Amino acid sequence: MTRTDTGPARSRGRALTILCAMQLMIILDGTIVTVALPAIQSSLHFSQSGLSWVVDSYLIAFAGLLLLSGRLGDLIGSKKVFLAGLMTFTAASLLCGVSVSAGMLIAGRFLQGVGAALASAVVLGMIVGLYPEPGEQAKAMGIYSFVSAGGASAGLIAGGVITDALGWHWVFLINLPAGVVATFAGLRELAPQAGIGLRAGADAMGALLVTLGLSLGVFTISQVSEDRAGVGEPAVCGVVSVLLLAGFVLRQARAASPLLALRIFRNREINGANTVVVLVFAAGFGFQFLNALYLQRVLGFDSMRTGLAFLPAPLVIGTISLFCSARLTARFGTRRVLLTGLLLLGIGLLLLSRAPVNGDYWTDVAPTLVIQGLGMGLTIPSVIMRAMSGARPSDAGLASGLNNTAQQAGAAVGLAVLATVATAHSNSLIAKGTARVPALREGYSLAFVCAAGFVLLGWLVAFLVLRDAKAPARDAAPAKPAAPDAAVTTP
Repeated sequence: MTRTDTGPARSRGRALTILCAMQLMIILDGTIVTVALPAIQSSLHFSQSGLSWVVDSYLIAFAGLLLLSGRLGDLIGSKKVFLAGLMTFTAASLLCGVSVSAGMLIAGRFLQGVGAALASAVVLGMIVGLYPEPGEQAKAMGIYSFVSAGGASAGLIAGGVITDALGWHWVFLINLPAGVVATFAGLRELAPQAGIGLRAGADAMGALLVTLGLSLGVFTISQVSEDRAGVGEPAVCGVVSVLLLAGFVLRQARAASPLLALRIFRNREINGANTVVVLVFAAGFGFQFLNALYLQRVLGFDSMRTGLAFLPAPLVIGTISLFCSARLTARFGTRRVLLTGLLLLGIGLLLLSRAPVNGDYWTDVAPTLVIQGLGMGLTIPSVIMRAMSGARPSDAGLASGLNNTAQQAGAAVGLAVLATVATAHSNSLIAKGTARVPALREGYSLAFVCAAGFVLLGWLVAFLVLRDAKAPARDAAPAKPAAPDAAVTTP
């Protein structure tokens, strides 16, 4: 990594503030939209499974373009890619905020995902360039992590307040002033970096294949529960999706400058850890989406109460991740901490699945959120450490990009699967004569059990594939640069 020259006229503190501002926008956008989903559905007439595309369209672009965005940073310079992402995200937020149809909003959300991928793919490298000294770098990464964890909490509360007071359009329009200020400040304060040049090549075809394959795969899953979709249509889409993803793998094996060098999959640790990442984010992100609907449609919460109801989980996650996880990892090793965290997360989801139609928040929901927060706070940092520590120094960037992609792909596919499970089960019960609210509760309950199943599968993978580290303290050391990645998509 080439050190970023801040120069006498530039402040590293101001540059870090700009980078963290973009991270805060991405995190806020992820959580603030969740609370506004019922209002969006009512206004733009989404179906229940179709509503998941408000989130999935964003995640698909994010996941599919991360590897290409990182490569573009190497080719043309990190500052250019970051600012392009920031401006794209800001313009897309305006498009979302003025949307008058479901298609318009989904298009805006996809463009937001493009901007988020461009910016987030290069942020960590830019921070390392600003703070190459280990001590200062650790402090900068700590600030970045704190912003991410705090943004998740703030977004849940702000989503309810803004939706109730101003309307759902403003959960997107609120990005405009921050984006404009950050763009002008970035042009002034961020030091330019010379890339290696476009002639070195970027695998645009590989990016196109993986983005289309993932997009079509999630679309296929969501269509299973749509009454208008026959059996043949999802089957054809599923086959095409598999072919596209297979084409991506073949492309990576032959491309001169692949987005994803396949040699990294020879590493048992990296494979196991990233498999766990996919399963955990599939469970966690899908849970966040469906729990918001459960609170509003079954318990009757408004948007503001829903946002406040989520607060225990991100507060516990932030506290455990920032203040406890590193110490526990140094003492017990990443594997034991990971297994404990997965166990707690699974227990929390199973307990939530028992919440009744006339449930009480403080006895049926809040305790499960605390347990899940403990589980996620232990799981995310330890699994990221494990994925990064398994890579050679020369593959650190590749491992980081793969891990980020695993997070976003897991979130997108998990959300589609769990939303489809909930919708299909609820519709089946309603067709048999069950009242709407009890049927919705049963659908959400089954989805929470499926999410717990994802976590159990992740526990088995971690137990069977990952090995005990000989020196626990060494496992924790390489994870500092990667810790913020965990906070980027933490539900």
